[in-house]
Amino acid sequence: MQRERSPEDKLKQINQDFGWIDRVSWLMDNQFKIGKFRFGLDPILNLIPLGGAIAGFGTSLILVVAMWRNGASPKLVIRMLLNISLDAILGSIPFLGNLFDFFSKANEKNIKLLRQHYYEGKHTGSGIGIIITILIVFFLFISLTVYLVWTLFSWAFSLLNGISF
Repeated sequence: MQRERSPEDKLKQINQDFGWIDRVSWLMDNQFKIGKFRFGLDPILNLIPLGGAIAGFGTSLILVVAMWRNGASPKLVIRMLLNISLDAILGSIPFLGNLFDFFSKANEKNIKLLRQHYYEGKHTGSGIGIIITILIVFFLFISLTVYLVWTLFSWAFSLLNGISF
């Protein structure tokens, strides 16, 4: 049976986990410096096709899970998952994705969200609004895609009908 932790113990655990998460995030997004430009292992790993994207996404996902385990709100977890998913999806585009990875720092954004959540009390709640918004945007995107494909095929078939053999 697990005993209930005191608020001081919970804060100590959050600070301890936040410390290693902050260090890993720094390593992934800001470890190296050339002039005034900072970058981490994430864009370097993404030079390895597929494997680098999986490694970067996996590391970021571990950071999100660790903070969820420490009581991060569902809304915060959803926002953090969106950050790392967008980073992984856009980062997987050949050439442009590699450039994107040097400037997009999903882990750094997530650390900022975590600080705001744990130390300023922001980003609390269920996150259902974010999920509904994502579903609506996804539905509109799929609908627009189907409409454009339908229009393209209708146009192509009308051209074929005008050709006599």
